[in-house]
Amino acid sequence: MRTVDVLVVGAGLAGLHTARLLALRGLDVMVVDRRRSLSTGIRTTGIFVRRTLDDFDLPDHLLGPGVRDVLLYPPSRRAPIRLTSDRDEYRVADMAAVYEHARRAAESAGARVVLGVRYVDSSMGLVRFTGAEPVTARFIVGADGARSRVARDLGLDANRSFLVGAEILHPVASGTTTPAFHCVLDPRIAPGYLGWVIDDGRDTHVGVAGYPDAMPTGVRHLLDAFAADAPGRATPTGPVGRRGGPIPVGGVLRRLACPAGLLVGDAAGAVSPLTAGGLDPCLRMSELAAAVTAVYLRTGDPRALSRYDGAALRTRFRGRLLLRRLFAGIRSPAAAEAVVSALRSRAGRALAARILFGDGSFPDVSPRLRHARSTTSPDTSA
Repeated sequence: MRTVDVLVVGAGLAGLHTARLLALRGLDVMVVDRRRSLSTGIRTTGIFVRRTLDDFDLPDHLLGPGVRDVLLYPPSRRAPIRLTSDRDEYRVADMAAVYEHARRAAESAGARVVLGVRYVDSSMGLVRFTGAEPVTARFIVGADGARSRVARDLGLDANRSFLVGAEILHPVASGTTTPAFHCVLDPRIAPGYLGWVIDDGRDTHVGVAGYPDAMPTGVRHLLDAFAADAPGRATPTGPVGRRGGPIPVGGVLRRLACPAGLLVGDAAGAVSPLTAGGLDPCLRMSELAAAVTAVYLRTGDPRALSRYDGAALRTRFRGRLLLRRLFAGIRSPAAAEAVVSALRSRAGRALAARILFGDGSFPDVSPRLRHARSTTSPDTSA
């Protein structure tokens, strides 16, 4: 039976980034994912915000052109509010290619990535799969999505509050549109969230998300109705794809780690409660998770895991969790019209710009990361 230092369940961006960092620290790392190809089962739009682009070395050739304009629409779709930044605020990635790039990076660091293997359960370090022989693992990293089975088996917290989202995506004729992010606040098509069109001049993503209990006809029906006349949508020039899935919006979970393992990415609730963006937090928390795991496995001291404390990170979410509750309460077109009208004021525009263009979308893990790294010996902190 194969024995590994760390088993990572889930080959999304959080799982692969964590695996790479752990392998660079000299640990024996194995990653498993039930998908046979990382180009299938993609659940994210792939929108990277400026803060992520500034702080992480992302492959530029896999990112679309920069987007600086955001247009906010009321349910009537009339007179949208235009917000323009003097910097590129968003870039949309080819996520299939980003995952493959992350896989190669993890494997180059020494991690073993095995696809087509479904996690079944784990107990006392013994991990069982469908599609492969069991392994024993000193530590398990749950990167297996919003409804994590690893969290269940480790006795850690689980996500309880979800949006469900769906989108279509397709190429557009180059040079025919100006890159822009169109956001429609309309509870009839996106109860508790937004309908969106992001067009970077190369591809268009059209999507909706909302609370599933307020979508009696289903998210796909609402998406098709929205896409029929969505503002800013260009004519497809190639195949139209679909993707979607649950989005945890309850904030970072409180209990994220135990001596047997920890959670990263959507499994950890590492998604902004207000914007529902998860790519920036998954990278930041993966770095902290890798540093904490390396120290714990090197020292055997469970106190090292206290640095990976979701309860402490949640204190930075208080304002956005409140705004999430207010956002969830917008259940009529009249209320949505009133909200957009309020955002037309100077103070309203400043608030909208701070949310859409600000640097505070996710708690800063740097102080905890520095402390974790300081307890790692120099020859293992690569």
